[in-house]
Amino acid sequence: MKVTQEKLPASQIGLEIEITPETTKKTYEQVVNNLSRTVNIPGFRKGKVPRPILLQRLGMARVKAAALEEIIQDGITKALEQEKIPAIGQPQLRSQFDALIENYEPGQPFTFSAAVDVEPEVQLSQYTGLQITAEEVKYDPERVDTVLDGERQQMGTLIPIEGRAAQIGDVAVVDFKGVIDKGEGEEGEPEPIPGGEAEDFQVELQEDRFIPGFVTGIVGMNPGETKEIKATFPTPYANEELAGKPATFTVTVKELKEKELPELNDDFAKEVSEFETLAELRASLEERFQKEASDKTRANKQEALLNELVKYVEIDLPDTMIQQEVDAMLTQTAMRLQQQGMDIRKLFTADIIPKLRENSRGEATDRIKRSLSLREVGKRESIKVTDEEIQNRVTELMAEYADQQDIDEDRLRSAVENEMLTEKIVDWLLEKSSVELVPEGSLQKAEEVEANEETEATAVETVATDTSEAGE
Repeated sequence: MKVTQEKLPASQIGLEIEITPETTKKTYEQVVNNLSRTVNIPGFRKGKVPRPILLQRLGMARVKAAALEEIIQDGITKALEQEKIPAIGQPQLRSQFDALIENYEPGQPFTFSAAVDVEPEVQLSQYTGLQITAEEVKYDPERVDTVLDGERQQMGTLIPIEGRAAQIGDVAVVDFKGVIDKGEGEEGEPEPIPGGEAEDFQVELQEDRFIPGFVTGIVGMNPGETKEIKATFPTPYANEELAGKPATFTVTVKELKEKELPELNDDFAKEVSEFETLAELRASLEERFQKEASDKTRANKQEALLNELVKYVEIDLPDTMIQQEVDAMLTQTAMRLQQQGMDIRKLFTADIIPKLRENSRGEATDRIKRSLSLREVGKRESIKVTDEEIQNRVTELMAEYADQQDIDEDRLRSAVENEMLTEKIVDWLLEKSSVELVPEGSLQKAEEVEANEETEATAVETVATDTSEAGE
């Protein structure tokens, strides 16, 4: 069998495959024999149909097509083996099948063209000495106090209040009924708010609770007092029909309570945690939040590094690879939504899936470029993970998830190896790069400013164009 290769765009290899006369004849005869044994033709028993009648009834085109399907499939398989081509995905026939049927003569040489996707070549022009900027997430000691205060609030006991008016921090028990205010010039009775009334409703008097104006209207009221309170639904709001609309609530304060918080001491620490002392609890929270800040900073550096690295890579990605990554992304999304209790059959409909696939191509392409770039760096620098490192991590994870069933250890090992290798390569790249850490949020603000400047520039250009056209 003669095979001629041709390099095509999108990491494809074109194949021109010439099948020998012996093979074209042999395959044709095998197909005819198989058909004679399996095809039902009235008036004849299976396997007893004369060859001329069989060909007449089935038609030469159908018989040739059946033979060609086998010839092409077998020819591509043997060509890939012969040429040692590591194909990915399904081969594609480049020749027109109808034309092949017309040109096919059993016992004569037969030539057809196909194409296969292959692993792309990674052209990485630079990967050391990269200049990157990343946001540094610093540990905030106040988070410890916020968590402890939150625990105290949850453990607080409500004590009835007498002899004073409501104030911020209290809990008020109220009856209320709300209506949508009519606009100026509008006639008719105010429209009741759907679900906008309740009895013995307990509301914590904090300014960020309920809709703007409601809580501040209650502040200063005494038990037994009734008052009309003006409030405005925020924009956006869960109920879009109410968003931004002014309302009036008739509120009666029935009871006021205040929270009595537990003391912040060792007994409190024992109550809310496994620690014996408040100092131990604080130390644990500090360690946790310091690690969170460190992990977020590291993630920011990795993201900035990968964003910079892909600027220096050229990869002609095959469509097969992109589609496989899209499949993986959609599968991950579906599994995550299913775990959240959503019915993915309603979300992933036949109409939606093509749109999801198209919208996912950009991210899939970026993810592949990142992955292949890192793999290329690892290959060039001989960065590897030892079997011992992989086994130690697998053992840890198997012990951690010992109560779970059906853990595929081979798949786990593969995932661990990929994760650990990626981490090693990224660490190596960071050591070889110049990293500037900037305050958290500063890069996002810079991006917003840049986006605004681009918008303004576009607007100016549009105005200038319109003015120019108007003057012509």
